[in-house]
Amino acid sequence: MKLGYHIGYWSSGPPEGALDAIRTAEELGFDSVWTAEGYGSDALTPLAWWGAATSRVKLGTNIIQMSARTPTATAMAAMTLDHLSGGRFILGLGASGPQVVEGWYGQPYPRPLARTREYVEIVRRVVARQEPVTFDGEQYQLPLKNGTGLGKPLKSTVHPLRPEIPIYLAAEGPKNVALAAEICDGWLPLFFSPKSDPFYREALAEGFARPGARHTQADFEVAASVPVIVHDDVETAAGFIKPSLALYIGGMGAKQVNFHKDVFARLGYADVAEKVQELYLAGRKAEATAAIPTSLVEDTSLIGPPEKIRAELAAWEETVVTTLLLRGDAGTLRRIAEVVG
Repeated sequence: MKLGYHIGYWSSGPPEGALDAIRTAEELGFDSVWTAEGYGSDALTPLAWWGAATSRVKLGTNIIQMSARTPTATAMAAMTLDHLSGGRFILGLGASGPQVVEGWYGQPYPRPLARTREYVEIVRRVVARQEPVTFDGEQYQLPLKNGTGLGKPLKSTVHPLRPEIPIYLAAEGPKNVALAAEICDGWLPLFFSPKSDPFYREALAEGFARPGARHTQADFEVAASVPVIVHDDVETAAGFIKPSLALYIGGMGAKQVNFHKDVFARLGYADVAEKVQELYLAGRKAEATAAIPTSLVEDTSLIGPPEKIRAELAAWEETVVTTLLLRGDAGTLRRIAEVVG
């Protein structure tokens, strides 16, 4: 497996030491560097700013939220960054959830899979630059219908550096994972576990088998964000991760629509996920964190002494994952890289 560095999205401001960590990742031979966006910092600006200090690593978004930009705006940004980076850009996209899509961006959320399919197709047409872009979909129309009637099909003034830019899709549910396999070049899983590998292999296989699928399992990329904490005490290491898990399981989504919670339910932690969500939404965050068993952390992370991590890494190497996306400062990256090779 390859290694990537995931900066993530910002909290109250820029993450301290990010540029040093990115440079360290490139120095250590990491394959890629990734940024994210939630409802604060965007993914593109930090990637361009910090990516300018690199020369080899691939630069990806994990993820750009589709509701934040029209497909053509995203294609413009992708072509621009691809030129500036010398062909190193990877476009990672995701639908996000209804709380953010409708509450922050003011866009409709229903039918996210259909919207994703149209969105990716328009991006590819813009980047290919073979003809003026027209599209008559249920979600998107180019030119716009019922407007002034003056809309004109256009072709990008910029000639793409590459006629195709790799597109990865963030997905958690089986239908969305299958869609990633069908129409994209890679998949960006969150909270992956070797125990869930058969489930996701089946979903990916369904996508690969569809007419017109772009790839097979042999040439499809899967870049998974995996917490890795090297520490002599497993419980202490798990304690660093549990608050984040409590946030995602309990509060990163509405009570009735939380895709992250669903991931852990499928992994065999339905009762735990239900309890964590109940406590978190009641404002009892410390109790929600305490309700997460260390076994859940171990199923979705690599934590503990170096020898334990090395032994468990073998199970990850047998999964569909092709790249482990790591987090941390420069010192942490060095130590993790030494442990996982």
